[in-house]
Amino acid sequence: MAEKKKTLKVTQIGSPVGRPGYQRQNLVGLGLNKIGRTRELEDTPSVRGMIAQVHHLVRVDN
Repeated sequence: MAEKKKTLKVTQIGSPVGRPGYQRQNLVGLGLNKIGRTRELEDTPSVRGMIAQVHHLVRVDN
């Protein structure tokens, strides 16, 4: 049987304007570039690391 992959629902709630460039790049890497955009991403260590760097700009739901 195929296992169901765990996902995270990530919503951008803050603007990257005035923030370091790596934070904007992380948002783009997560598929976010406008406030209110939501993406459902696979729960992997790399995605968790990207979220950790922009935790103040995103909301994470399970």
